[in-house]
Amino acid sequence: MEHIIRQYKLEQGALEVQYIEECFTEFKGKKTAEEIIGRLKDREHLILLSMAPSGDDDAVLIPVAYKIGHELRAQETNLKLSDLVGQVRDVVEFENRKIFYSWIGGTRTEWRGQGRYRALTEQQEEWAHARGYHELVVKTKNRFYGMRATLDHLNFDVIKFQRHLRNNRESKVYLSKKIAAEVLRQHQTSRSVVEAA
Repeated sequence: MEHIIRQYKLEQGALEVQYIEECFTEFKGKKTAEEIIGRLKDREHLILLSMAPSGDDDAVLIPVAYKIGHELRAQETNLKLSDLVGQVRDVVEFENRKIFYSWIGGTRTEWRGQGRYRALTEQQEEWAHARGYHELVVKTKNRFYGMRATLDHLNFDVIKFQRHLRNNRESKVYLSKKIAAEVLRQHQTSRSVVEAA
Protein backbone atom coordinates (compact mmCIF):
# COMPACT_ATOMS: atom_id res chain seq x y z
CA MET A 1 0.00 0.00 0.00
CA GLU A 2 1.33 3.42 -0.91
CA HIS A 3 0.53 6.10 1.63
CA ILE A 4 -0.54 9.47 0.31
CA ILE A 5 0.81 12.23 2.52
CA ARG A 6 0.17 15.94 2.19
CA GLN A 7 2.61 18.44 3.63
CA TYR A 8 0.89 21.67 4.64
CA LYS A 9 1.96 25.25 5.15
CA LEU A 10 1.17 26.72 8.56
CA GLU A 11 -2.26 28.36 8.29
CA GLN A 12 -3.96 25.75 6.09
CA GLY A 13 -2.31 22.90 8.00
CA ALA A 14 -3.49 24.30 11.34
CA LEU A 15 -7.08 24.43 10.05
CA GLU A 16 -6.86 20.86 8.72
CA VAL A 17 -5.54 19.59 12.05
CA GLN A 18 -8.24 21.44 13.98
CA TYR A 19 -10.79 19.69 11.76
CA ILE A 20 -9.31 16.18 12.13
CA GLU A 21 -8.88 16.51 15.91
CA GLU A 22 -12.67 16.66 16.22
CA CYS A 23 -12.67 12.97 15.18
CA PHE A 24 -10.66 11.91 18.25
CA THR A 25 -12.79 11.16 21.30
CA GLU A 26 -9.77 10.20 23.46
CA PHE A 27 -8.30 13.73 23.28
CA LYS A 28 -9.61 15.88 26.13
CA GLY A 29 -8.22 19.23 25.02
CA LYS A 30 -8.41 19.51 21.27
CA LYS A 31 -5.98 21.92 19.61
CA THR A 32 -7.36 24.94 17.79
CA ALA A 33 -5.85 26.38 14.63
CA GLU A 34 -4.97 29.50 16.62
CA GLU A 35 -3.03 27.43 19.21
CA ILE A 36 -1.16 25.55 16.50
CA ILE A 37 -0.23 28.73 14.63
CA GLY A 38 0.87 30.39 17.88
CA ARG A 39 3.14 27.47 18.71
CA LEU A 40 4.70 27.08 15.26
CA LYS A 41 4.83 30.53 13.65
CA ASP A 42 8.38 31.48 14.60
CA ARG A 43 10.11 28.13 14.35
CA GLU A 44 10.93 25.44 11.80
CA HIS A 45 8.04 22.96 11.72
CA LEU A 46 6.36 20.20 9.74
CA ILE A 47 2.64 19.49 9.32
CA LEU A 48 1.77 16.17 7.64
CA LEU A 49 -1.61 14.55 6.96
CA SER A 50 -2.23 11.04 5.68
CA MET A 51 -5.02 10.91 3.11
CA ALA A 52 -7.41 8.06 2.23
CA PRO A 53 -10.41 7.57 -0.08
CA SER A 54 -13.59 8.83 1.59
CA GLY A 55 -15.56 5.62 1.18
CA ASP A 56 -18.39 7.37 -0.66
CA ASP A 57 -16.14 8.32 -3.56
CA ASP A 58 -12.68 6.78 -3.98
CA ALA A 59 -11.60 9.82 -5.99
CA VAL A 60 -12.17 12.08 -2.97
CA LEU A 61 -9.39 11.95 -0.39
CA ILE A 62 -9.97 12.81 3.27
CA PRO A 63 -7.49 13.29 6.12
CA VAL A 64 -7.33 10.22 8.38
CA ALA A 65 -4.09 10.73 10.31
CA TYR A 66 -1.79 13.62 11.12
CA LYS A 67 1.52 14.48 12.70
CA ILE A 68 2.99 17.86 13.68
CA GLY A 69 6.53 18.45 14.84
CA HIS A 70 8.83 21.39 15.35
CA GLU A 71 12.26 22.57 16.34
CA LEU A 72 12.99 22.41 20.09
CA ARG A 73 15.54 24.95 21.32
CA ALA A 74 17.71 24.83 24.42
CA GLN A 75 16.40 28.29 25.37
CA GLU A 76 12.61 28.48 24.98
CA THR A 77 10.39 31.44 25.87
CA ASN A 78 7.13 29.47 25.57
CA LEU A 79 6.35 28.19 29.10
CA LYS A 80 5.26 24.70 28.00
CA LEU A 81 8.33 24.26 25.82
CA SER A 82 10.61 25.68 28.48
CA ASP A 83 9.21 23.09 30.91
CA LEU A 84 9.72 20.33 28.33
CA VAL A 85 13.36 21.34 27.82
CA GLY A 86 13.80 21.37 31.59
CA GLN A 87 12.40 17.83 31.81
CA VAL A 88 14.70 16.38 29.13
CA ARG A 89 17.83 18.51 29.55
CA ASP A 90 19.50 15.76 31.62
CA VAL A 91 18.87 13.12 28.91
CA VAL A 92 19.02 15.12 25.64
CA GLU A 93 22.14 16.99 24.56
CA PHE A 94 21.19 20.39 23.10
CA GLU A 95 24.60 22.04 22.66
CA ASN A 96 25.63 22.19 18.98
CA ARG A 97 22.75 19.88 18.03
CA LYS A 98 19.34 20.38 16.39
CA ILE A 99 16.47 18.67 18.25
CA PHE A 100 13.10 18.00 16.62
CA TYR A 101 10.03 17.56 18.84
CA SER A 102 7.21 15.37 17.54
CA TRP A 103 4.43 17.38 19.18
CA ILE A 104 0.98 16.00 18.33
CA GLY A 105 -0.58 13.41 16.05
CA GLY A 106 -3.01 10.55 15.74
CA THR A 107 -4.93 8.23 13.44
CA ARG A 108 -8.72 8.06 13.23
CA THR A 109 -10.09 4.80 14.66
CA GLU A 110 -11.35 3.31 11.37
CA TRP A 111 -7.92 3.71 9.75
CA ARG A 112 -5.73 2.37 12.55
CA GLY A 113 -3.59 -0.70 11.97
CA GLN A 114 -2.80 0.28 8.36
CA GLY A 115 0.67 1.72 8.97
CA ARG A 116 -0.39 5.33 8.55
CA TYR A 117 1.28 6.59 11.71
CA ARG A 118 4.46 4.71 10.79
CA ALA A 119 4.41 6.31 7.34
CA LEU A 120 3.97 9.79 8.85
CA THR A 121 6.76 9.15 11.36
CA GLU A 122 9.12 7.87 8.68
CA GLN A 123 8.37 10.94 6.55
CA GLN A 124 8.98 13.17 9.57
CA GLU A 125 12.34 11.46 10.18
CA GLU A 126 13.35 11.88 6.54
CA TRP A 127 12.40 15.57 6.60
CA ALA A 128 14.24 16.17 9.90
CA HIS A 129 17.38 14.39 8.66
CA ALA A 130 17.40 16.46 5.46
CA ARG A 131 17.35 19.64 7.58
CA GLY A 132 20.22 18.61 9.82
CA TYR A 133 18.37 17.49 12.95
CA HIS A 134 20.27 15.09 15.19
CA GLU A 135 17.52 13.70 17.40
CA LEU A 136 13.75 13.36 17.46
CA VAL A 137 12.01 13.61 20.86
CA VAL A 138 8.42 12.66 21.71
CA LYS A 139 6.35 12.72 24.90
CA THR A 140 3.31 10.58 25.62
CA LYS A 141 1.33 9.36 28.59
CA ASN A 142 1.67 5.93 30.13
CA ARG A 143 -2.01 5.20 29.38
CA PHE A 144 -1.56 5.52 25.61
CA TYR A 145 -0.49 1.88 25.23
CA GLY A 146 -1.08 1.81 21.48
CA MET A 147 1.11 4.88 20.96
CA ARG A 148 3.82 3.43 23.18
CA ALA A 149 3.71 0.16 21.21
CA THR A 150 3.97 2.04 17.91
CA LEU A 151 6.95 4.05 19.16
CA ASP A 152 8.57 0.81 20.32
CA HIS A 153 8.14 -0.70 16.83
CA LEU A 154 9.70 2.47 15.41
CA ASN A 155 12.79 1.97 17.62
CA PHE A 156 12.29 4.95 19.92
CA ASP A 157 14.11 4.62 23.24
CA VAL A 158 12.54 5.58 26.56
CA ILE A 159 14.78 8.30 27.97
CA LYS A 160 12.72 9.37 30.98
CA PHE A 161 9.66 8.35 32.98
CA GLN A 162 7.95 11.05 35.03
CA ARG A 163 5.65 9.37 37.52
CA HIS A 164 2.26 10.93 38.29
CA LEU A 165 1.77 10.86 42.07
CA ARG A 166 -1.89 9.75 42.10
CA ASN A 167 -2.45 7.86 38.85
CA ASN A 168 0.38 5.96 37.13
CA ARG A 169 -1.63 5.85 33.89
CA GLU A 170 -1.16 9.65 33.72
CA SER A 171 2.63 9.38 34.10
CA LYS A 172 4.63 10.97 31.28
CA VAL A 173 6.96 8.91 29.11
CA TYR A 174 9.70 10.68 27.14
CA LEU A 175 11.26 8.89 24.16
CA SER A 176 13.86 9.77 21.57
CA LYS A 177 15.52 8.51 18.44
CA LYS A 178 18.81 9.61 16.91
CA ILE A 179 18.32 10.67 13.28
CA ALA A 180 21.02 9.29 10.99
CA ALA A 181 21.27 7.80 7.51
CA GLU A 182 21.01 4.23 8.84
CA VAL A 183 17.63 5.11 10.39
CA LEU A 184 16.32 6.12 6.97
CA ARG A 185 17.51 2.82 5.45
CA GLN A 186 15.27 0.96 7.92
CA HIS A 187 12.09 2.68 6.70
CA GLN A 188 9.41 0.26 5.58
CA THR A 189 6.57 2.28 4.08
CA SER A 190 5.91 3.35 0.54
CA ARG A 191 4.93 7.01 0.52
CA SER A 192 4.12 9.73 -1.95
CA VAL A 193 4.34 13.21 -0.48
CA VAL A 194 2.78 16.27 -2.08
CA GLU A 195 2.75 19.88 -1.00
CA ALA A 196 -0.84 20.92 -0.28
CA ALA A 197 -2.08 23.82 -2.36
